[in-house]
Amino acid sequence: MLYINGEWRDSFSGDTIEILNPATGVKLSEVASCGREETREAIEKAHEAFQTWKQTTGLERAQLLKKVADLLRENGEEIAKTITKEMGKPITEARREIISGSNYVEWFAEEAKRIYGETIPAPSFDKHLMLIQQPIGVVGAITPWNYPLSMVTRKIAPALAAGCTVVLKPAPSTPLTAIKVFECFHQAGFPKGVVNLVIGPAEEIGAELTSNPLVRKITFTGSTAVGKKLIRDSADTVKKFSMELGGHAPFIVIADANVDAAVDGAISTKFVNNGQTCICTNRIYVAEEIAEEFGKKLAVKTSQLTVGNGLNESTQVGPLINEQALNKVESHVKDAIDHNGEILCGGERLEFPNLKGCFYKPTVINHAKETMKIAKEETFGPVVPIFTFKTEEEVINKANDTHYGLAAYCYTTDLGRGLRMMRELDYGIVGINDPAPIVTQSPFGGLKESGIGKEGGKQGIQEYLEKKFVSILIE
Repeated sequence: MLYINGEWRDSFSGDTIEILNPATGVKLSEVASCGREETREAIEKAHEAFQTWKQTTGLERAQLLKKVADLLRENGEEIAKTITKEMGKPITEARREIISGSNYVEWFAEEAKRIYGETIPAPSFDKHLMLIQQPIGVVGAITPWNYPLSMVTRKIAPALAAGCTVVLKPAPSTPLTAIKVFECFHQAGFPKGVVNLVIGPAEEIGAELTSNPLVRKITFTGSTAVGKKLIRDSADTVKKFSMELGGHAPFIVIADANVDAAVDGAISTKFVNNGQTCICTNRIYVAEEIAEEFGKKLAVKTSQLTVGNGLNESTQVGPLINEQALNKVESHVKDAIDHNGEILCGGERLEFPNLKGCFYKPTVINHAKETMKIAKEETFGPVVPIFTFKTEEEVINKANDTHYGLAAYCYTTDLGRGLRMMRELDYGIVGINDPAPIVTQSPFGGLKESGIGKEGGKQGIQEYLEKKFVSILIE
């Protein structure tokens, strides 16, 4: 179902999208699929609603958002099962996503009451200078399938808190979770047109969002290639952007590191969501003198991970999202083998008698080289290569040798070295001995071709505000 101007409805054409469970191949549902016409209507309704929504107080917006956070928690188990069924992640991870997503809504509910201005010292006594902040306007939000709830709330919540209205396009493979989220917005009592949901092909919906002059900002999470296209397509209307794009995170293990802690950290950041996250480890760099020990321990623990249907409480790694993703993983592993990489564990598809999903064994590749595809391309799957290094300078250069700059990790027991790595790693997020650095109150975003702007933290709401300078001449 689409949600436009406070009403649930079908598309004009009657077209639908079939949603499949990636673990079983079983059809879950069909949802309405719309195009430019419905998207244009949603934008126009959002623009109309903006004229009154921007006049509400931060307290009023906060109260409504707090209701949404409460409803997400109340319906958390049902929504978590929806997440697992339509994109495959283990139910334990889906539950954590409910916590994260509702926390973002609550955080920005509070931030709505803290949109401050400034008084600027004037050059003469007869002038009064101020800076005020106002909402941008209609926001076009485009979200991915790998975090179908938290990516939605991390974009919608700050936009609404700032006083903007929203038209959201979720990934076509995971619209059921977005529908559940919008049911919470509807139940919370948001005014008509303030939040709108359009589901359908990117070519139709994206083209309208980028070309329509009523849309003043695009916020997007997805691949760098698509992000660049959205920027190009929006050039004629000069929109503002928040872009959370691709990543290729290095995981550095210095010789003085606690090897067992580093192994646990690598598994945590690599195999969460089956490696289908933009901040998961893509390259492990280990000091030569501990590389053999690290590789053996990592392979043993990786081979012990439980793979299966995400609805099973014991499952630690679920299926890949589709056959295309599985084929990409296989191609990266084959290329690594062709370049004399050594498979320490995994390296093949995994089949179950009663499941038809896209499963792949968690894989560790030793003797990785910069000539391998996996050294440069984002695999987005349960495969990790191990490189070695001799000096700190060498590993910094190797880690930074990419056009991505989202997240990086480093394990060391030397505080001084940790601080140097923090400064020298050219990434927007750096975890020192921490495989899970992302929290609600921190800014999330990358450098270089990994993105524009920040999500989360006090910085997140700023992305949806325009700063206006006012000069008053006092006669």
